[in-house]
Amino acid sequence: MLGGCHSGSKLLYQPSPLALSTKLPEMEVRVENGPMDKTEGSLPEDPAQLFKREATQNLLESNDSSARFGYLKLQILEAKASRHGKALHAIQMVGFLTPSLFGVPLEFFRTHVRAQLQVVDAKGEVLGTYEGTGDSNIKVAMYHGYSQSMGPRLADTEALKSALAKIKTQLDTASTLLRTRLLNTGQLGDEEQEVATGSLYEAAPTPAPATPAADDEE
Repeated sequence: MLGGCHSGSKLLYQPSPLALSTKLPEMEVRVENGPMDKTEGSLPEDPAQLFKREATQNLLESNDSSARFGYLKLQILEAKASRHGKALHAIQMVGFLTPSLFGVPLEFFRTHVRAQLQVVDAKGEVLGTYEGTGDSNIKVAMYHGYSQSMGPRLADTEALKSALAKIKTQLDTASTLLRTRLLNTGQLGDEEQEVATGSLYEAAPTPAPATPAADDEE
């Protein structure tokens, strides 16, 4: 591990500052990592932690109650990680890592992500589906980059942030209509409450068994 590298821990879950012009009502957040679990970069909890913070800060209005008006479902459809800079690595080894002191990178970690976001109301109807792609390019270097251990993880989360930024732009154009439809449909659990408070269903009485007709006497 290179000493003197930037710390990437503060950047991992830091969402973009852009918020929806009309925020959606409070919703349950669900994340499906999909192929990102196989990139060997991000930890299993990274996508969910990042998206939950994104949703809380930029997508959903704050709500002191437990009311939820549906689901925000994020699915990562594609995640490809790569490592670049073998020539740079050779130069660093020849120079005993001295070039790193002057900002020459040791290598780069890059990730490409394609993600999909669905807005689902309390009755399970999908109100909108939005898709975006994102790419990252994380430099590994002493003092001027990130460590080799943090590089792959940061590359994954930065690519996901980029994809979310594109999704957020699409979501913003529909946010007013989505908010109205979510509120009109109601909260999660409303249907169960209606059943619980409604009148009991009374089954029709069971009909008496039919009496077989008597045989005609000859």
